Amino acid sequence: MPNWGDLTRAAGGAPVTIPRDPARDAARDELLKADYHRHDPSLQERVLDWIGDRLGDALDAVAGNGTSGTTGLVLFLVIAVLIGGALWWRLGAPKRAARTVQPVFGTAGPRSAAQYRAEAEAHAAAGRWPQAVREQMRALVRALEERTLLDTRPGRTADEAAAEAGRALPEHAAALAAAARSFDDIAYGERTADQAAYRLLHDLDRALERTRPALAPVPVPAQAQGGAA
Repeated sequence: MPNWGDLTRAAGGAPVTIPRDPARDAARDELLKADYHRHDPSLQERVLDWIGDRLGDALDAVAGNGTSGTTGLVLFLVIAVLIGGALWWRLGAPKRAARTVQPVFGTAGPRSAAQYRAEAEAHAAAGRWPQAVREQMRALVRALEERTLLDTRPGRTADEAAAEAGRALPEHAAALAAAARSFDDIAYGERTADQAAYRLLHDLDRALERTRPALAPVPVPAQAQGGAA
């Protein structure tokens, strides 16, 4: 005999028996429709809610509610790691703070290229590679200023010096840009200085001394061109 819950009525009013399994399947399919779930929490919200619940359990355990202090502490650390992972997933990796680039000569102002080279060599002889790199880059830039390939301008950064010098010495533009990047990375602590970094700047400085700047072509007046024709 069918259950009362399994009876519906046809259009004429006669009772119709619906088998139990199809009725259950029809109800489940109806409840799966999107209209019934528009206000459901998102996956991220469910994960954060779960982590919050576990954190509450861990805090209760640390307080000694039915669990040893050591076990509670372990649970607390596990939950803290899960929270950190969830925040990383939700917000992404933390962004590194923007670096403030300082002038290549610092605040003391420029000295002669020869003085910078002497200081760089003294630091290199003592194995003080960060100081050697810094003074050698300053020697390189100051030498370009002394040759008037760069104008003497306070506050110029290594990147600016490399870009400007690269226009006058195009065959060394890539090496100058690489030297400026190396100087910045070492000067601001993002890279460890070594002998190779110092030798790169030292050899570039010597190569620039032997290089003549690229001269811009002199424009020919239109009257002179007409006379030649």
